[in-house]
Amino acid sequence: MILQALAKYYDDMLSRGDISAPGWGKSKVNFALCLDESGNITDIASLLVDTVVGKKTVKRRQMIDLPLTAKAGSSISPNFIWDNSTYFFGVDKKGKPKRSIECFEESKKFHHELLDEVNNTVSKAILSFFDSWNPEKALENPFLSKVYDEVTENANLVFRVCGRYAHEDEEIKKVWQNHYNKKDGVKMQCLVTGKEDTIEATHPVIKGVKDAQSSGAAIVSFNAPAFCSYGHEQNFNAPVGSSAAFAYTTAINHLLADKNHVQYIGDTTVTFWADGAEPEYRDFAFSALFGGESSQGLTDDDISAALKRLSEGLPCEELGLDPEKPFYILGLAPSAARISVRFFLRNSFGKIMKNVNDHNERMKIKKSFEDDRETIPIWVMLRETVNLNSKSKAPSPAMAGATARAIFSGTRYPASLLEGVMLRIRAESKVNRNRAAIIKAYYLKNENKDCPKEVLTVSLNENSTNVAYTLGRLFSVYEAVQQAANPGINATIKDKYFNSAAARPASIFPILGNLAQKHLRKLEKGKQIYFDRQISELKSILGEEYPQTMNLAKQGSFDLGYYHQTQYRYTKKEDK
Repeated sequence: MILQALAKYYDDMLSRGDISAPGWGKSKVNFALCLDESGNITDIASLLVDTVVGKKTVKRRQMIDLPLTAKAGSSISPNFIWDNSTYFFGVDKKGKPKRSIECFEESKKFHHELLDEVNNTVSKAILSFFDSWNPEKALENPFLSKVYDEVTENANLVFRVCGRYAHEDEEIKKVWQNHYNKKDGVKMQCLVTGKEDTIEATHPVIKGVKDAQSSGAAIVSFNAPAFCSYGHEQNFNAPVGSSAAFAYTTAINHLLADKNHVQYIGDTTVTFWADGAEPEYRDFAFSALFGGESSQGLTDDDISAALKRLSEGLPCEELGLDPEKPFYILGLAPSAARISVRFFLRNSFGKIMKNVNDHNERMKIKKSFEDDRETIPIWVMLRETVNLNSKSKAPSPAMAGATARAIFSGTRYPASLLEGVMLRIRAESKVNRNRAAIIKAYYLKNENKDCPKEVLTVSLNENSTNVAYTLGRLFSVYEAVQQAANPGINATIKDKYFNSAAARPASIFPILGNLAQKHLRKLEKGKQIYFDRQISELKSILGEEYPQTMNLAKQGSFDLGYYHQTQYRYTKKEDK
């Protein structure tokens, strides 16, 4: 299913002209090896371009559509009409001169095999260069010696003959295409297309997955006898034709290379796309799903309005979005030399947006005065489960993946999300907007009678009679009394008693009540009456006895009561 969806995405992009044809791919190039008609070097020209990164302008390599790169490995395997100094000049900085010369000779042989029958200026010049070049005298060439260090630093070069690039020559392109399509190998039915094709023993590598091997890794891989069946070796255990293998790997590499539309959740690299490869779906999804900046110039209000409309099954014609359009979300995680699929979701665009909109509605809660964010992105949620003072600030990979999957698919949140947030609250005695919102959303979706809907409100519910919620409110009032009696106090009762008050109210609240009475005596008459009235109202709900202990769900109610009451206290008088 995953490979089929990616192969179809490749076909969609190819029909739009947005991706390389089979046998071709984007490669990074540093220099152009300039030749005259006789194959003599006339220059080694830099192809680096100025690129703005943040506030700086740096030199970056060009991405050029070139014949598909040879597979990585220790064997000698030259590329066609582009390569590094080892294959073009027979020199490098690897300290193996004999092997470097062997690479040059192999490249020379390969180009003769493909270009001997091409009778044009470009091909003749390239072959003349290979025939006349002597690797042992490479440094004697003035053009190479001038840029020797840069060229031999793993730089890639392309041929340019009399101002014409070899990879743009129609005859040479045709020769490469015929060579690429002419493949020997085992013919079997492809699992992706259902058609008979030459099966790829090893698939092209995938790059761009966070923490995976920088040289590339594979989704489909069999590299040990334990993984093989019925005497098959390598990927013949899951036969995928060469055309389908090229299509799905090219598609996913294209998606992962677009860093403006890739999101990292824990150790998971998330990418997404729609049928038809229309870019507007990726643009909108990046903003709606992950809180990324809109490339279409949409404001938060615009995104919220469009999200609500799509969740109701209505099209957004002004943005070109159809709620019925099939949409895919793929989460990939590193696994040594392989890539594991953390999650893969397929649904209509409108349904996924509805799930995200429902999640945003559950996460709505009274904002603290210093918070100007309208919605809480996934990465902010996950950040609330980790200690930001620790060396590793990454959330649990399994929890992060399960949370993202739950949001996109509209299923129950993982228990590990709540446990992580409650652990941070107990460790820091701090309930901020994000943590309160997560508790609220969790129990709205994962219902629990000890944290009922009457406490899962956006702002303070003064009519609630829930004991745990009321205890949280009372704790907030006690803290306010202490702060009023001791202006500028650094540490409040929250720092000493918050955790124990939430877990064992019967042991702590009598102490807090006595402290509150001492603090009240320090206040002027008007403030005494104001706070005493609040304390009396809350105590009348609680009755004579406090609960001995409270479970995790009741502690969640306590935390929400504390947060709501505290935010109500900071609300401007005119808002009240």
